[in-house]
Amino acid sequence: MQQDVMNPLRWSYRVSFLVGFCACFGLLAFALYAEYGLGMAPCPLCVFQRVAFLAMGFFFLLGGLHAPSGRNGRWTYAGLVLLSALGGVVTAGRHLWLQTLPPDQVPSCGPGIGYLFDAFPLGKMLKLVFTGSGECAKVEPILGLPMPAWSLLWFVLLAVLAIVAVRRRSVGK
Repeated sequence: MQQDVMNPLRWSYRVSFLVGFCACFGLLAFALYAEYGLGMAPCPLCVFQRVAFLAMGFFFLLGGLHAPSGRNGRWTYAGLVLLSALGGVVTAGRHLWLQTLPPDQVPSCGPGIGYLFDAFPLGKMLKLVFTGSGECAKVEPILGLPMPAWSLLWFVLLAVLAIVAVRRRSVGK
């Protein structure tokens, strides 16, 4: 029994989803620590990655608390987690791509995300954010990797956790 507790492949759906929620919560807590404790101001793409983790955490929590017994219910929560993860993967991938550009090809710094939300409709604002800005190209490594690389890794790991949880048969208590 002790080995089952330590093996994520043996966790129940409920436990897996609550662990996913805790991971998202921890990642968001670290993002706030990096911003306020380490002085790493988030660029617009960083903010969108935080939103993706927030959405994933919300759906992990709902799925963990509800723990539906049917596959359709489980796939509904997992699908919402996966959709949020996909948004995060796209955002983190774009962010990493901007960070690999040569300095002469980095877009100029644009206005802050608060101004973009206030001044533009959603579609135009999203286009401006994903076009990128110079602040998104700044690389500040943590344990040797830039923040969007860590985000990308966690988006993929948490998506895999959601899929594995649905494929398990036991619902858990």
